[in-house]
Amino acid sequence: MRSVPTLTENDPLQIVPTGPFDQALKAAIQARGLSLEALSRRLRALGSPVSVACLSHWQRGRNRPERADSLKAVRGLEEILGLPRHSLLTLLKSKTRYQAPRLPLDELCEQPRVKGLVDAIGTRTNGQMVGLSLHSQYLLGRNGQLLQTRTRMVFQARQRGVDRWIAVYSHQHGLLPSARIAEGCRFGRTRTDDVGAIATELLFDHPLAKGETYLLEYTFTFDESGPPMTGDGRAFRIPMHQFMLDVRFHPEAVPTRCFRVWRPDGRTPLQDRTQLRLSLYNSVHFLDFGLDGGYHGMRWEWD
Repeated sequence: MRSVPTLTENDPLQIVPTGPFDQALKAAIQARGLSLEALSRRLRALGSPVSVACLSHWQRGRNRPERADSLKAVRGLEEILGLPRHSLLTLLKSKTRYQAPRLPLDELCEQPRVKGLVDAIGTRTNGQMVGLSLHSQYLLGRNGQLLQTRTRMVFQARQRGVDRWIAVYSHQHGLLPSARIAEGCRFGRTRTDDVGAIATELLFDHPLAKGETYLLEYTFTFDESGPPMTGDGRAFRIPMHQFMLDVRFHPEAVPTRCFRVWRPDGRTPLQDRTQLRLSLYNSVHFLDFGLDGGYHGMRWEWD
């Protein structure tokens, strides 16, 4: 695909830098001088087919892209129109709601034992929540071992009375956390196995009203003698509105290459999506919106 020049100060999009989405999309299309037919063809070539009629509805504000496949197409529009990454998706985030079916836990997780741990806790409140934002940060030591995972999440209740969430983590090398910290919540029932999987309740400070949001953080700390890690990530049973994965390496154990990886379920091999750039501060991250259900993570290599 030929490159598209970036927007300049004379572009019509500058008139509506903060949206709304339909006006920003229409302005960007006008700035590029592309027809809806041409946009539709190029989206199809990217693997995100959208009809001309649907594009017309989006730019006229008659409806908004909300399903996971539509949000993927919006990412394609950003590329085709030469827009900054996430510029259109950000304009959608305040109103987007996910109604996609939840992936069964035994299909999502590579380790079938995880479902057993969740079932042992016995609560089903996770299905009553929507994930709005999740930030996972991983801290690695001088030998490439995992020292800490820190997770910050924002939920929204689909119905009243929700008062907990089940957090699940499975260490690449079968290690269990040596310490746990909860902020904005407290740990409830916890189940572990002997090969590094943990499921634990995070109890809110009050039952939520329908539509109410809740912010919490939790941290798992691991023994410093663990073996080197070669990757990590998160698995989502439903599409996630916003996800950021942030990995910070020790200055003495900086990898030579990092890749973003994905798979739709626990039985499919990991697929590289793109190579990521390491910062001068020995860290790497990606931020994305409208992620499909499945596993989203990173892997890295040392020469």
